[in-house]
Amino acid sequence: MIILFNKPFNVVCQFSPHEKHPTLKDFIDIPNVYAAGRLDTDSEGLLILTDDGALQHRLSHPKHKEIKTYWVQVEGVPTMENLQPLLTGVDLGDFITQPAKVRIMDVPANLWSRTPPIRERKAIPTTWLEVKIAEGKNRQVRRMTAKVGFPTLRLIRYAIGDYSIEHIPLGQCREVVNTSL
Repeated sequence: MIILFNKPFNVVCQFSPHEKHPTLKDFIDIPNVYAAGRLDTDSEGLLILTDDGALQHRLSHPKHKEIKTYWVQVEGVPTMENLQPLLTGVDLGDFITQPAKVRIMDVPANLWSRTPPIRERKAIPTTWLEVKIAEGKNRQVRRMTAKVGFPTLRLIRYAIGDYSIEHIPLGQCREVVNTSL
């Protein structure tokens, strides 16, 4: 079984209770499923859950390199020249990222409002990027955009491989039978 969940902001990717934040248990009432990988509490979007241990390992282990697609709202207005280091690999101190695929995009269609909303500054515009990476190390996309001078304000994981949050409302999940991953 594969469950696709569109995780809201501030939800912790665990089923056990958390003292400050809602958890997966507040949204998903399906027994014996576990998250394949994780998504930071302050990130939104696709989380895949499964009851298949081998699939869970494959989805979450870096050696399988599933492409993860993120929609990233950054502070400022970068040019593709500003983003060039992301395309070749960024030295984050503890590791150098693999090259990412990056493009400047329009505000995503059907974007839900976030609670609480991102901080807005009248004098500083924002830009949306689509970032595709195969790694997914701790806070990697946020660290990459900050390193090139455009801090992430909002991060939404749109897809992992062929699975996406397309047509899944925020806070909802959908079971899929295709195990093409």
